[in-house]
Amino acid sequence: MARKKKRNTVLEKLLIEDYAAEGKSLGRWEGKVVFVERTVPGDVVDVFLYKNKKDWAEGYPLIYHEYSSRRVQPFCQHFGDCGGCQWQHVSYEEQLKFKTQQVKDALQRIGKIPLPEFLPIVGAEEDKYYRNKIEYTFGTYRYVPESEFTVQEKGAKRIAEPLGAAGFHAKGLFDKVVDIQKCYLQAEPTNEIREAIRDYATKNNLTYYDVRQHTGYLRNVQLRICTTGEVMVNVIVGEDDEQKTIGLMHYLKEKIPAITTLLYTVNTKLNDSMFGLEPIVFFGNGYVIEKLENYQFKIGPKSFFQTNTKQGERLYQITRDFAALTGNEVVYDLYCGTGSIGIFVSDKAKKIIGVEVIEEAIADAKENAALNNLKDASFFAGDVIDICNDEFFIQHGKPDVIITDPPRMGMHAKLVQKILDIAAPVVVYVSCNPATQARDLNLLGEKYEVTKVQPVDMFPQTYHTENVVQLKLKQPV
Repeated sequence: MARKKKRNTVLEKLLIEDYAAEGKSLGRWEGKVVFVERTVPGDVVDVFLYKNKKDWAEGYPLIYHEYSSRRVQPFCQHFGDCGGCQWQHVSYEEQLKFKTQQVKDALQRIGKIPLPEFLPIVGAEEDKYYRNKIEYTFGTYRYVPESEFTVQEKGAKRIAEPLGAAGFHAKGLFDKVVDIQKCYLQAEPTNEIREAIRDYATKNNLTYYDVRQHTGYLRNVQLRICTTGEVMVNVIVGEDDEQKTIGLMHYLKEKIPAITTLLYTVNTKLNDSMFGLEPIVFFGNGYVIEKLENYQFKIGPKSFFQTNTKQGERLYQITRDFAALTGNEVVYDLYCGTGSIGIFVSDKAKKIIGVEVIEEAIADAKENAALNNLKDASFFAGDVIDICNDEFFIQHGKPDVIITDPPRMGMHAKLVQKILDIAAPVVVYVSCNPATQARDLNLLGEKYEVTKVQPVDMFPQTYHTENVVQLKLKQPV
């Protein structure tokens, strides 16, 4: 039985009983739920508590006394230190089962509305090398992995040293970087490019960025590797030193011939956001072309696009099926971004109207519509609440189908009310956060019933789940 030591908040031999949210599992101790990272139901562990509240606690495993039969060996040496994956110690089949359960729990517990039988989750054919976009950080402070220090009695304290590292931020730490030797999330030449930049920096005494002091040259590198074979590299530097940068650009162009477009961005801001920055094209078009089915999409260094191309295609196919289009419908694509969903379903619709608050995204959407020779697709920058008024409907037609794909926080309550006011016969709600989706479905339940639910796994080895819901107007009693 788990018990609390007198000197330290350590629970001994805690049985992990079930999965929990955000990649953690849970056990129970003296009536309190304890969430523990890097564990699997069936593990028996000693747990150091780094959060200890009245009804719940969070902890880190110190010692494994028994390993669960449901556990598998992680394939990456950085698992547990890097924050990119949370579930490599769980089989992919097991991941899919729990992701389905997460969606069901959220929709039932938060949505509190009648639900149909869920369609089986659409798993990925490839659970490695699936990301088309990735960003590596060059930081002054290397995160010291667990294998390089001895766990002390007081628990899971992490340390770092100023050696420099190229990789990903350590989980929950803004200033410490896990030095990645090989990443399995993106296909080559991803590791080759990162290591080439590292080697050049070492040989030419290029400094890594110190996020505490806001000094140093190399900050980040963003990679896009498309199914079309095109590769885009954008190197972000913290100093406006053209001589250093041009030297690095020439080296990368010659060293990695797979690169089809090469850019650099000077960022002297205190944060890593690309907002307000202008990437400079050194070589190539300055963008790449990705394809979903027969549709082409132009992706620049600041464009948003589904990170998993193959699963993105499946997600959009499901969305198109749920829209139940016959060729006569006016489709409103809300939170349309760069127009990818609307363009993807356009051949089955009469007209596509896309609305998005980010003006740069709407500019990309218009380019993508032209790239695919679409004539009945229009895109508008602004808030749906302001744009979709009676005058707009007179000009463009009221929607027969609404597709909404909001960010993780879900839809604003005013937009939910706007959808209720519009009362389109069919709404397809695509969500990357089933919890906020469930909240919105509860509100939409005033006029709509949920008729189909389809989870989709876009990010294997993580706890993230996408979910597609079809809603139809309730019939008058």
